[in-house]
Amino acid sequence: MTSLAETRRRAVGPAPAARRRGAFLLATIAVVALSVVLSLALGSRWVTLQEVLDGLSAWFEGRTAQQIGAIAVQERIPRTVLALIAGAALGLSGAVMQAVTRNPIADPGILGVNTGAALFVVCGIAFLGINATWQYLVLALVGGTLAAVFVYVVGSLGPGGSTPIKLALAGAATTAALSSLVSAVLLPRIAAMDAFRFWQVGGVAGADWSSLGLITPLLVVAAAVAFLCAPTLNALALGDEVATGLGVNVTAGRLIASAAGVILCAAVTAIAGPIAFVGLMIPHVARLIFGPDQRWLLPICALGGAALLTVSDTIGRLIGSPGEVEAGIVTAFVGAPILVIIARRTRMRAL
Repeated sequence: MTSLAETRRRAVGPAPAARRRGAFLLATIAVVALSVVLSLALGSRWVTLQEVLDGLSAWFEGRTAQQIGAIAVQERIPRTVLALIAGAALGLSGAVMQAVTRNPIADPGILGVNTGAALFVVCGIAFLGINATWQYLVLALVGGTLAAVFVYVVGSLGPGGSTPIKLALAGAATTAALSSLVSAVLLPRIAAMDAFRFWQVGGVAGADWSSLGLITPLLVVAAAVAFLCAPTLNALALGDEVATGLGVNVTAGRLIASAAGVILCAAVTAIAGPIAFVGLMIPHVARLIFGPDQRWLLPICALGGAALLTVSDTIGRLIGSPGEVEAGIVTAFVGAPILVIIARRTRMRAL
């Protein structure tokens, strides 16, 4: 029989956990809000909080600010919005891919999605002369999708099907091969290299409202699909056999969630370049705080990714002033040690 103490503990147990998660969620939202203020206020010219408010007020009213500080704020709004949207999409994409593959080091960069998108964009620049945002978007989506499918097929070959280790190895090999193809296409074509090299680093400096308007509806739909897949991802974490026993269509669920993750990553890559490590770092930090429940993890990864990329862009502007260091370089500088730590911890567990 269940004791009275056990019954009471089970009855009151979830409430403190929910309150703790709610408190962390509010803290994450506050961090995102702070990152927005810092992004608008800091750069080659620092502005005051009052100038930030004046610039935002003028922008909402559809007029041009008069003070130079407020004008600087208005010019920073598009890149801040892009950093928020791109970071949220990359954090969400990384969480989905880690859940689908059950691999703690899976992210769009490691699984070849970024490089596949980059290869198709390079070929479009070199051979088709593309220069419109929608052309970048189409090619990035096609390239990222084909790369993801190829990695999954290769990682599923042989006994045991698609294991986390096989997917990671297939992704690493595919990334290396596609990177070589990118170099092979670019090296003899100086003009294409000049057009590509700024995009390749990854950043949000070239944000404009037309490109944001193009990708935002696609990202909203993909994010909604990812959130709806949260119960399926929770079931997949228990293993395919258990998920099937719970009534989950494993193949369909994995394909739908993977498609959402690829679209989230490829659409961002089309206009911001292949920004690495956001999708790798954020899910690990979120799991440490919120646990493995995807219903909490996915929105937290979106918020955390938005904050990380926005802060990285701000840091890049500060350390590179009067120029700037692209956000993709900052995230790589922060993410490389994190990847080493994750790899060491994973290896120790395997031993």
